[in-house]
Amino acid sequence: MRAWNGSWTGGRRRGASRSPRRLWAALVTGFATLAGALVTATPALAITYAPVNQPGPSLSVPAAQLRSALVCTASVTRARRAPVLLVPGTLLNPSEFAWNWEPALSRAKIPYCTVDLPNDGMADIQIAGEYIVSAIRTMHAMSGQKVDIVGHSQGGMVPRWALRFWPDTRPLVNAVIGLSPSNHGTVDANLACADGCAPAIWQQAIGSHFLAALNSYQETFAGISYTNIYTDTDEVVVPNIGPHPSSALTTGDGAITNVAIQQVCPNDVSEHLGIGTYDATAYAIALEALTHAGPANPALVPRSVCLDPLMPGVNPLTFPLDFATLGAGVAETLATYPHVSTEPPLACYVTAHCPGQPAPRTRATRTVRRRTARRSG
Repeated sequence: MRAWNGSWTGGRRRGASRSPRRLWAALVTGFATLAGALVTATPALAITYAPVNQPGPSLSVPAAQLRSALVCTASVTRARRAPVLLVPGTLLNPSEFAWNWEPALSRAKIPYCTVDLPNDGMADIQIAGEYIVSAIRTMHAMSGQKVDIVGHSQGGMVPRWALRFWPDTRPLVNAVIGLSPSNHGTVDANLACADGCAPAIWQQAIGSHFLAALNSYQETFAGISYTNIYTDTDEVVVPNIGPHPSSALTTGDGAITNVAIQQVCPNDVSEHLGIGTYDATAYAIALEALTHAGPANPALVPRSVCLDPLMPGVNPLTFPLDFATLGAGVAETLATYPHVSTEPPLACYVTAHCPGQPAPRTRATRTVRRRTARRSG
C-alpha cells in the first residue's frame, strides 16, 4: 500500500493564518472522547464477515430501476478515457452536481454519469450499494474503460461497499475520490439517532454494524487508487481533524492519499456542503487524481487555486441561489424523512456463512426529482 497522509508541507505561506485549525483542534479531543464512548456503548455483533473475495449476491433491485437511476453523457459510450461516476451524498440527489461538477467535467472534456440513490440517500445504504454495482458494470460495458468515481459524503463511502462485497467490480474501477467521505462515520449521526433517525444516518453513526462490515479485513483493494479529500472545518462528518480523521483510509492494498484542503490552502474554511459543491481546492485535488496515474499528489496542485473563490463550473452570478436551494432541500428532507428506531440489519451476504444469497429487497420509495433527458457531450 502506498499512502500519503498529509505529511507534505511544501507551499504553505509563511505566516498564514491557522485559525480554523485552532478552533477545531480545540474540539477534536472532546469529539474523540465522545466517539469512543459511543463505540463502547454500541452492542457488538458476533459476526464472521465474508472473505474479501467471496462472490457478491445477485442484485435485488429490479434492473429497470437500476438503469433509470444512471444518467450519462453521450461521450461515455466508447470513451477515450475513464468516465467519471458522480455519487451524491446523504439528503442529496444528482441535482447536487448540476451547477458545479457537471459543467466542470464537460469543460474538461471528461465523460461522466450520475447515479440517483434511493430516497435522496436516506434509505438502507446496503441497497444504495447495489446502484453503485450496477453503475460500475454498466459504465465499464459502455465505455470499455475502467471507471473513476467521485462521491460526496456518503457518496464517497458507498462505492467502497460495492467494492467490498462485489469483488467483480474491483477490476472495473480505476479510482475512488471521496469529498469528505463518511468512511468511519460521524458523531453527528450518533446524536441524531438518539430518538430514531433515517436508516442511512443510523448506518453512518460511529460504531454502527454497517461500518464495521464495510471496513472489515481491509479498507482498500489492489489496483484502485483512493483519494480522500476532507476539511478540518467539517461540521457533518465529525471528527475530521487530527491524526485519525473519519474520512481517511489506511489499510489494504490500494494506493491512498488522505488530504485536508487546509494542507494545500491553509485559509480555506469550506465546510461539508461546500467541499462537495463549490470548493476550488477540493476540485483541484480531485482533478489531479483524475488526470494522473495513482491517487492525488497534493504537491502538484498549483497554489494559485487558493485564490479562487469557486471551483470551475460554478456560475458566480447564480451561485448564491444554487447553494441556498441545495441547503433548503437538505433541510426539508432531514425534517420530513421518516425515522426508524434501529439500524437496518446486515444483509446475509455480509457474513461468511451465506454464500450465494440474494440481497434483501428494498421497500424504499423513490422520492427524488427525476431527470428524464439523456445529456449529451
